[in-house]
Amino acid sequence: MAHTFEELKKKTVAELREIAAGVDHEAVKGYSQLNKEHLLAAMCKALGIDMHAHKKVVAGNKADIKGKIKLLKSKRNEAVAKKDYKGLKHLRRRIHFMKRELHKAAVMPA
Repeated sequence: MAHTFEELKKKTVAELREIAAGVDHEAVKGYSQLNKEHLLAAMCKALGIDMHAHKKVVAGNKADIKGKIKLLKSKRNEAVAKKDYKGLKHLRRRIHFMKRELHKAAVMPA
């Protein structure tokens, strides 16, 4: 039976240990002594499963957002050179907002 990372992550330690009992791999030796975090990592290694869930971009264009951030950073550097602290604060907030938009654009798959 093929398992996924999300499926294994939702299981209890006892259920993971039952699965590990049926797996003959060096990574899961001593499975009865491992806690959930270490057992999950060992199971993924033994079964050849990716340890992290992949995100996919659902909205917006990542390249456009990154380009805008780069432009704002160059303006920020100019503001630092001119010692324009009011403008600097504004630019830093805009950069922060754009980074948050970039993070929101990448969501976990359903």
